Amino acid sequence: MSEDLVYFQAFLWDAEGADTSENSSALYVVNVERNGKIIYTWKGNQRNTHIGLYDLQTKQNEHLYVFERDLRIISCSVNNERTLLAVSFRQYTEERVSQLLQSVSKYLTLLIEIHPINNLRVLKAVDSCVQVQFLYPVEGRNTSAESRLLLVSEDKYIEQFDIHVVAEEEHKVVIQNSGQLPRARVADDLVWAQWDMMEQRLFYIVPKESKSTLKCVQFYPDENFNSILESHLDIPVNDTQFKLVNFGCDYCQDQDVASKSLNLQVFTSKAGGLCVCCTLACDTPDEIMYSVYFLHKGYNKTFTVSLERTESHQLKEVAFMNLDYYVAAYLPGQFLHLLNIQHPDLLCYSLFLTGEDARIDMLQNISIRSPLVSTVLDCHVGSMYAVSISDSALLQFLQNSKRDSERLAALHCALLYFRHTEDLEMQIIWWISENLSTCHSFDPIQEFIIASLYCRMCPETQNLDKILPYTSLLDWIGTIPGVTCATDIISLPMLVFQNSRGFWEKLNSNLESVKYAEPQLHYRSNVLRREWRNLSEEREDRTTTAYLRNIFENAKKVLSHLDAWDSEERLVPLFQEEDYQQQLLMGLMVAQLKDHLMRHLQYVGKKKIDQIVLDYVANLLNLVHRIMKEVWRRYQLHSCVFCFDERGSAGEFAVFHIMSRILEAANGMCMPLPPGFHTLHLGLGVRCLPLHTLLHYIDNGVLHLTETCVRKLLKDLDDTEKNEKLKFSIVMRLPEVLGQKVRQFWNHPINANFIARKYVKLLLEKLGDRQCSRPVPERRSVPVEFLPLNYLTNVLAEIEDEGMNPYEKQDHVNIRFVEETALKHTVTLLGLEHS
Repeated sequence: MSEDLVYFQAFLWDAEGADTSENSSALYVVNVERNGKIIYTWKGNQRNTHIGLYDLQTKQNEHLYVFERDLRIISCSVNNERTLLAVSFRQYTEERVSQLLQSVSKYLTLLIEIHPINNLRVLKAVDSCVQVQFLYPVEGRNTSAESRLLLVSEDKYIEQFDIHVVAEEEHKVVIQNSGQLPRARVADDLVWAQWDMMEQRLFYIVPKESKSTLKCVQFYPDENFNSILESHLDIPVNDTQFKLVNFGCDYCQDQDVASKSLNLQVFTSKAGGLCVCCTLACDTPDEIMYSVYFLHKGYNKTFTVSLERTESHQLKEVAFMNLDYYVAAYLPGQFLHLLNIQHPDLLCYSLFLTGEDARIDMLQNISIRSPLVSTVLDCHVGSMYAVSISDSALLQFLQNSKRDSERLAALHCALLYFRHTEDLEMQIIWWISENLSTCHSFDPIQEFIIASLYCRMCPETQNLDKILPYTSLLDWIGTIPGVTCATDIISLPMLVFQNSRGFWEKLNSNLESVKYAEPQLHYRSNVLRREWRNLSEEREDRTTTAYLRNIFENAKKVLSHLDAWDSEERLVPLFQEEDYQQQLLMGLMVAQLKDHLMRHLQYVGKKKIDQIVLDYVANLLNLVHRIMKEVWRRYQLHSCVFCFDERGSAGEFAVFHIMSRILEAANGMCMPLPPGFHTLHLGLGVRCLPLHTLLHYIDNGVLHLTETCVRKLLKDLDDTEKNEKLKFSIVMRLPEVLGQKVRQFWNHPINANFIARKYVKLLLEKLGDRQCSRPVPERRSVPVEFLPLNYLTNVLAEIEDEGMNPYEKQDHVNIRFVEETALKHTVTLLGLEHS
């Protein structure tokens, strides 16, 4: 590929006052705060150590503090009001420190007043590394009188300091308590910890026998914190070194220590997804193993990847990145694995890339962290990047893919990750129209419609994503070359919270869905198909029943809803006629989908559910129309498809083929089609197909005979020998009710003879075994003395007199019509036309 699928955009800025001469050094990111502001350091001309703050939104820099000596800063954090600065650094020489520092130690942790720069206080002077992090209040809340600071020690504990400040003259802010700062222990005996600055959560792992337990502490704006989650993981941690994630970057960390620590990260998503990603030990030199615990789904997947090149033995740890809808597992020069967080059950929804497809030019090492969604911090060089999936590269990958698993994963990624964009949707439709025959294990039209409906509808209502289908596939038996995947069921996390909104509420909802067998919650069309078939095949007239009236009222609401969306003149001649079968299916889908949502979304009001269902079915029809509109434009068709006096073009044949596949997809999903679809499909079939193929398609249900198209065909085509054969073949295949309506539009002896025969047959069927018990009345309308015909017409006349005419709505079809048709046919057979 010429373009990276996952691309990076560096956050570039110039530090105000930074020395750019040869003696100065580059900028290093040391922390990212909750408000998105980046704390960075650089060395000045005199080797002073500067600390700055960069605001991503305003693109402004702020100089916070300067140490007049060369320091290696490990961790740094500033409070929300930018009045206090916490700094942890390592001293590498035995020289005496400045007069403000009264003791010499390996690590120092300072609390500095910076509004204005004033006093500083030593929080820790120890021989073990310490990381610092200020807690941030909810956005918009003023808490300038108090700040809270987390200290994370290499001695495997975390504590919280409460810092009260007061404002003195000239807006000076100083620490109020001159003695010991109040503190509280948050966690003990941990071997790994990760800070989530956006949600103010602390994840940490404690050993438990031979395995481990993941815990989470949630910090609240009211100064309280509590343990809210606990989950048991099958990850050995006894021999691992202490490891911190998102507490800053120690660029001088010992490589031997880093190799012995857990390569593990926790990622959350807006939809309530909770994933634990970690690298596992692997004894085989040409393989690498990593595992992803989908805690919100109750299982984990362990991947074993065969490496293409094994000369780079140092690159044996996978880097993980959070892209919200996806988790990326990346090994430079080897592979890039995009794992679908929301739907991880089938491997075909995750993209596994190798070679050039997996190249990320700006990221060639694995010392990275993902402190924010779609953001990467390169701890090796101290640079930060915005990371996202390239839509153009994804489309290129989709077009070049040879495997169904890659096509399906790219298709879902394009629809669900990028949501609804007109241009992207158009290009996907074009790709579908060109690849209908290359996808063997899934139907691209079905996947496009279902996934598009899913991403359009689900953001509107909570938990709707657990009810609506997101794929047409029930399972996947394909494999990815060079990758083996093992799935294990794990125990669900234990949650303890009260009245918590946002992420924890969504996670709890996901866990409840797992408990109640989530696949069973998704809407299926089995019952819909059975009910539609039963109503379609019923012979008695039920159009007056309340049930059917309600069904067709549902369909009417859908079509009105759709008309309100699209008031412009439609390019494709759809929605211009009534279609009993499709409107029946529309109404049934509305009724059954409404029942399904009412059962599983009981907290949602009836009015809201009615709106959701109408939107869903209307969007479904609109998507079919969108496909038709794009292929119509692409092949430059116009309304001449209903002119039957000439053959169809190559473009019309291509559109006919696509419409056949749309019909096949709709039948597979029991999905309604826009009214007029079958008429348009049949019109293209008449123009594009030879007669024997056309009749074969009609007999096998690919083409449906509609009143609009058949009536136009019978009226517009003249009665040449070829056209007579076509018309008679169509007339012979018409359903009874439809035949009664349209045969009258073909004024031809063949059709008259057929109508007369059908009329006699129906009358005699009604007569049955009944004998005529009264004298046969004279029929003055019979002008000839042909005794067999006289007797037949008299019998039929008696049946007519009893009100049993099956063609009572067609005034010209009666006994006189039968008599005249029979005589004409007899004369023709005897060759007496010209006698």
